[in-house]
Amino acid sequence: MTDPTVPRIPLAELEAGVPFARRHIGPDAAEQAKMLAHVGYGSLDELTDAAVPDSIRSAAALALPPARTEAEVLAELRALAGRNQVLAPMIGLGYYGTFTPPVILRGVMENPAWYTAYTPYQPEISQGRLEALINFQTMVADLTGLPTSGASLLDEGTAAAEAMALSRRVSKRAKGGKGAKGTEGVFLVDADTFPQTTAVLGTRAEPTGVEVVVADLSDGIPAEIAERGVFGVLLQYPGASGAVRDLRPVIEQAHGLGAVVTVAADLLALTVLTSPGALGADIAVGTTQRFGVPMGFGGPHAGYMAVRDSYARNLPGRLVGVSVDADGDLAYRLALQTREQHIRREKATSNICTAQVLLAVMAGMYAVYHGPEGLERIARRVHRYAAVLAEGLRAAGVEIVHEAYFDTLTARVPGRAAEVVAAARDAGVNLRQTNADLVGIACDETTTRAGLSAVLAAFGATADIEELDAATGEALPAALARTEPYLTHPVFHRHRSETGMLRYLRRLADRDYALDRGMIPLGSCTMKLNATTEMEPVTWPEFAALHPFAPAEQAQGYLELIRGLEEQLAEVTGYDKVSLQPNAGSQGELAGLLAVRAYHRANGDTGRTVCLIPSSAHGTNAASAVMAGMKVVVVGTGQDGDVDVDDLRAKIEQHREQLAVLMVTYPSTHGVFEDNITDICAAVHDAGGQVYVDGANLNALVGLARPGRFGADVSHLNLHKTFCIPHGGGGPGVGPVAVRAHLAPYLPGHPLQPAAGPGTGTGVGPVSAAPWGSAGILPISWTYVRLMGADGLKAATQQAVLSANYVARRLEPHYPVLYAGPGGLVAHECIIDLRPLTKETGVSVDDIAKRLIDYGFHAPTMSFPVAGTLMIEPTESEDLAELDRFCDAMIAIRAEVDKVASGQWPAGDNPLVNAPHTAAALGGEWEHPYSRQEAVFPAGVSAADKYWPPVRRIDGAYGDRNLVCSCPPPDAYDD
Repeated sequence: MTDPTVPRIPLAELEAGVPFARRHIGPDAAEQAKMLAHVGYGSLDELTDAAVPDSIRSAAALALPPARTEAEVLAELRALAGRNQVLAPMIGLGYYGTFTPPVILRGVMENPAWYTAYTPYQPEISQGRLEALINFQTMVADLTGLPTSGASLLDEGTAAAEAMALSRRVSKRAKGGKGAKGTEGVFLVDADTFPQTTAVLGTRAEPTGVEVVVADLSDGIPAEIAERGVFGVLLQYPGASGAVRDLRPVIEQAHGLGAVVTVAADLLALTVLTSPGALGADIAVGTTQRFGVPMGFGGPHAGYMAVRDSYARNLPGRLVGVSVDADGDLAYRLALQTREQHIRREKATSNICTAQVLLAVMAGMYAVYHGPEGLERIARRVHRYAAVLAEGLRAAGVEIVHEAYFDTLTARVPGRAAEVVAAARDAGVNLRQTNADLVGIACDETTTRAGLSAVLAAFGATADIEELDAATGEALPAALARTEPYLTHPVFHRHRSETGMLRYLRRLADRDYALDRGMIPLGSCTMKLNATTEMEPVTWPEFAALHPFAPAEQAQGYLELIRGLEEQLAEVTGYDKVSLQPNAGSQGELAGLLAVRAYHRANGDTGRTVCLIPSSAHGTNAASAVMAGMKVVVVGTGQDGDVDVDDLRAKIEQHREQLAVLMVTYPSTHGVFEDNITDICAAVHDAGGQVYVDGANLNALVGLARPGRFGADVSHLNLHKTFCIPHGGGGPGVGPVAVRAHLAPYLPGHPLQPAAGPGTGTGVGPVSAAPWGSAGILPISWTYVRLMGADGLKAATQQAVLSANYVARRLEPHYPVLYAGPGGLVAHECIIDLRPLTKETGVSVDDIAKRLIDYGFHAPTMSFPVAGTLMIEPTESEDLAELDRFCDAMIAIRAEVDKVASGQWPAGDNPLVNAPHTAAALGGEWEHPYSRQEAVFPAGVSAADKYWPPVRRIDGAYGDRNLVCSCPPPDAYDD
């Protein structure tokens, strides 16, 4: 019988289960109550009412569908995925079918030890992914024949644009020589370049005054172009048409004109073709997508750039180098960080901040797993498929335009191209219609004999594949056959068995600290939960295997998801239109500023070129403004961390007729809700300018305030912060740009997918190679919003604000909290000031950051936005136990600093200056004035759960002085 004392729960309530918001938000109701009591408020609403200014607060709830359960949302996603049609992808243009080895799919892409890590700014706890990136860099350098490669760029199109900018910086002509008409010369692009790359180049070139000229360079550089002067040349190898030609003559001619030559190269083709470096190229760029990374309807994929030695210190983006630790042992770190935007700002080499680390790791591991022999075998199989297909088509009377090719054919069928493409599509194969007469056909790792037969049938041909193979020779020019060795390092030969690869991946992951181990309290980075349900659909074939240039009718599920996410983000932010194309926050910044520029120009205000930026802003703001053709004018920051309104008004008045836009972060970069933001917006608008609110800190606003409704005209968002796309160890990211209606006509478009742009013909051109950027990870953010609903999103924001204030209140007796708003409240992050301690004791911010490793934590953000400080952002996902563990560690470290101050521990020999401590450090003699126990098992650290850093503190200066950016030889590891 039923116990009458037990209350009956209705079936509907039982069916609802636990709301996902309770899984995403760390503290439960009891923990929230304790935290609120410590901060001095009775409820979350009371706290956020006090923290968030009335002038910006939203009165109405977000108009979003109600939250759904994980099972319900997965069912929705299955239905959307079912509306996508995955045909054999023989379109080409830089995107190819590939087979991701399951050990890499499960061991990297689906493994939180890899995808929840942050950019390796703390190298001592990032040695695993840094080694994986060194593998990637070595792979790229070897295959391209150029000695220095970066640790990934965003995609091939933006990599080519970065090469254009690098060429302009280093070209002798651009530096000093001028063209015949008194200009620095043009950037010359071969006509056989991927069309999306050419379009991205155009977008990036125009604002900075670079003229891009597209010409057929198969017979060299035309005389009339040479006469004008050329500072850089881009060549595709093999060409978009599939043609493989010897580039040496045009490279020599370009060098004779003082130009820098970039070759956009297919890495798989380079296993059998002469490398760009051997052909004489200065720079090589491209994508590593076909090295085991799913197409994902366009991304994310790791772009690459490799350069000759003399350009190494001009490389954009991340560069992993080899250094040594305090014991002299080999260790890896990010090299040349003085190039970063937060130091050089508008003079930075690039605005790139996020890279594509997770995808670079996958591509590098693909090379490790297959080795040089395996890669060459795949390449030769792909080429053989193309050669067999060409032979069959020729036998049927179809003209193959080029005699030499690698994987792509161009077939001429006068007036029949559309008919052939349609017939192939009906047979389950996507081809590319170049024009009314030409059909492009690209073979790849997933091509099959059945696919070849279907293509032949679409052209009206039939053939026996076995017989064709027996009669088919190679179509690679003998003069371009690769003779250079590549991937000779032992790492590309050791891990061929799945057991070996599995253990290698585990070994590297164990060296790193990611969210699966503990809290990563990085300010301005929002290291929150990346829920498994959100991640699950990313690797479903219906999402992962779709070509970005597939016909729109084959991507109806994707397009519905994209439209839905755009609408969700518009509602959350209060803007009218959103573009998901930017594949990083930096690219969202650029897209937003280009929209502002285009708007002013459309109104005849061509002189509005001044961009006002507070001195505390993230450095990418200034770098992006320069790339958008604007002049940066810095606005001061007051002692309280707010924008100096008097200085701002003076700068507005000074530049009233030239003012284009103000870029401001809200809440401020100092983690404070400034109560004068609406007045600031009004002042800029009164002067004819636009207001750009950087969305880096949107995690403090969702459900409480909407930038598009409190005065902003444009923002970029960071889906890899606020909307749960994982950071992946330094990428991928997605940086949508959101605008008010008057800027919507100037959002980025795309030449191969008109539906991706504003559809008005007024768009600024693509900022990413793919129409919807990194579409493959958009299901993560869509899923997060559907799981949370309006109430859950607001609750997450309120908890983020509570957690930051709880941490601030707990640490305030021990460290000064540098900035606060009304009532002494911070927003979603707080800054603690270590400068007085450093001045008194000599213990630096680096010492405390490294000592946190011994306590089992990743350090907060160091010295940004203020040198000598730590910026702490706990996010809503950390429960009270983890928050207290962190606070207890910081308080214990303060007590250790006091021992240095009192002289109990010498300033030059104490647990802080010697941190982090490795297991190996315990094995020898111990001559320190503190014990081994104090070194590695300080208060609160369990021996059973201890995280052991693999290296001691790394010597950064040594690594920069002795720049080595590829796999060190095995003897470098010897004692």
